[in-house]
Amino acid sequence: MDVPHDYFDEPVASTYDDDSTDEFSAATIAATVDVLAALAGTGSALELAVGTGRIAVPLAERGVPVAGIDLSEAMVARLMAKRDDIPVTIGDIATTTVDGTFSLVYLVFNTVMNLLTQDAQVACFRNAAAHLDDGGVFVVECLVPELRLLPPGATVVPFHVSDERYGFDEYDVAQQGVVSHHLALVDGEWTRASIPFRYVWPAELDLMAAMAGMRLRDRWSGWDRAPFTSESRTHVSVWEKPSA
Repeated sequence: MDVPHDYFDEPVASTYDDDSTDEFSAATIAATVDVLAALAGTGSALELAVGTGRIAVPLAERGVPVAGIDLSEAMVARLMAKRDDIPVTIGDIATTTVDGTFSLVYLVFNTVMNLLTQDAQVACFRNAAAHLDDGGVFVVECLVPELRLLPPGATVVPFHVSDERYGFDEYDVAQQGVVSHHLALVDGEWTRASIPFRYVWPAELDLMAAMAGMRLRDRWSGWDRAPFTSESRTHVSVWEKPSA
């Protein structure tokens, strides 16, 4: 399996926590932490792609022991500046291991799509299962691919348009790929970042979970636990590792 490229190095890490999207709002973070803390119970949690600690820090503040794995040293440096008692192992989330097992392993904010091949995504599910206690759960938050927004023959869909920021998703449907292009006005100059993803369907993730010995326990449209429907644009899925 190819070594993943770090698309979240210093230029991205330096402004990552300044994001004004809903995922960074206090209400969304609180709702996320409420669900994860309940799933962790009295056990501990492992965050795959822990990043700057957007979720790990408030989860730790709720009393849940948290560890992390992340590829980006620049992102982890921001986490350590916030709280230095969250152990983080530098490496990719598909193959990197840590000591011990956990009652909860979680992967949020579409990050499963940063793994650019189906093999890597399958490996990530197996890695998560290997880190779970019997009866533990793996939680993934991910968007539902918005191919219904793509007219026949078109390849690009805008997802954000404002005076200071433009965002466009460029699809390669045959390869199940998408590149998110971000243009932002920073200090009077336009900057651009383009990050590739492999989009993945909920049913495909269920198959990956089954291959890793897990079974679907819950699926919601968001952290408020609203039902998942045909119109849901995101999902929060919970797979359980059966007790021995």
